[in-house]
Amino acid sequence: MLKVGDEAPDFTVSDHHGNTVSLHDLGGRKVVLWFYPKADTPG
Repeated sequence: MLKVGDEAPDFTVSDHHGNTVSLHDLGGRKVVLWFYPKADTPG
């Protein structure tokens, strides 16, 4: 479990356009992650 102030582990995901994005590619920028259950999405 991460604690406040811990560095986030690197990960890779697909964005809403299908592009691959890795956390390490965004180094030095502020990042907002939005997680939600698939059950709350349309379709």
